[in-house]
Formats: sequence, C-alpha cells, structure tokens
Amino acid sequence: MGSKKKLRRFRENQTFDNLIQPDRDQVLKGHSDLSGNWQQRFGNKNPIVLELGCGKGEYTIGLAARNPVKNYIGIDIKGARLWRGAKTAIENQMKNVLFMRTQIELLDRLFAENEIAEIWITFPDPQIKYKRTKHRMTNRHFLKMYHYIMAEQGEVHLKTDSEFLHGYTIGLLQGLGHEILYANHDVYRNEGSPAEVLEIQTFYETRYLESGKPITYIRFRLN
Repeated sequence: MGSKKKLRRFRENQTFDNLIQPDRDQVLKGHSDLSGNWQQRFGNKNPIVLELGCGKGEYTIGLAARNPVKNYIGIDIKGARLWRGAKTAIENQMKNVLFMRTQIELLDRLFAENEIAEIWITFPDPQIKYKRTKHRMTNRHFLKMYHYIMAEQGEVHLKTDSEFLHGYTIGLLQGLGHEILYANHDVYRNEGSPAEVLEIQTFYETRYLESGKPITYIRFRLN
C-alpha cells in the first residue's frame, strides 16, 4: 500500500467513532478509562467478544453479523488494516462492533478482570523459531492474561493454518491442565466444526485453501 493511501486512511481513522486508539504511555501509567467500561460504550449489557490480530476485521464483522446480541471488538496494531473493518461496520450500521488499535500485550490494562466472554485468535503469526516463543499468542504469558480478563466459563478460539501452532497450543493446554472443548486439525475435510468456523473466511484464509493448506481450529477454556 502506498504511503499516501496509508496517510489518508490514518486521517480518516481519526474521524471514526467506532475506532479507538488509546495512547500507549497513558495506558501503561494507568490513566486509561477503558477498562471496566466497555458495556457502557456499547450501551448494553451484552457479552463482549474480542478478536485479537483482527487485520482488516473480516472475522470480527462476520461474527458480529451472525450474533447481534453480542458485542465485538477487533484489535490490531495496524491502523491501515483496521480502517477497512471500521469503515465496513459504519457502512453497514453495525452498532455491536468496535475496533481498537493497540498491542495485545496491553490487554490486561485495557480490560477489567472477568470483563470478556470470548476471545478469537485468527491466523496469527505462528512464531515458529524458539526465540520467538514469547510472541506466540497462545504462550503461557498470554494465556494467563486472557484468563484474567475472561469471565467464568469464557472460551478461547484459535483458528490457524499453522499445524505447528495447533500442535504447540494443544500440548501447552494439556500440560497446564486447561480444558480443550473441541479440536480439529482440518476443519474443511473433517466434520464437526461450528458453522462460524466454516462459513466466515478471511482474505488470507481463502488463499491458504487455494494452496491446499489445512485449516485447524481449537476451542478451549482456561482453568
């Protein structure tokens, strides 16, 4: 994407009521007013669902359209990508969708304990090299953070084209005593996956499928 186009999108992002861009330094200092106040922002008491690393927001939009009685927040650090999701939500007058430009590492400062009902992690970078373990979005540190912000009986969903990340996550969950509710190493060839796993696809997912890569899925609960 050209720099001029990015700049136009960044400027337009500033005008979107459904796109929140908290200041990192203020969040780290504990000066954010977001934590604990998300239901007030949506204007209802419906469950709140996060998509982490949402990119252009295709999955956030797809889930929100299917489940109007839930609130969705798509989170990514790339503003030019978030522009697409926020604009689509505005064009479709979707009141149960927000987007936030921030880092995943700040989740426990942006959301209160037990504030979130579900988390979706869709096609994250698997960070295969051992020295990149700390960046894997299902590592011990992130799982602990997710557990803190999630309500009792909350669920996490991982959908990925990485067989490595799928296997790593299952092994870690089992080792830590968490509850794996469902796992499928090839959702389009093996029956049983939920409709929202099969019927919502991102741009990159369609490319993975065209190349014959299996798509994996895990739904789990953190104990």
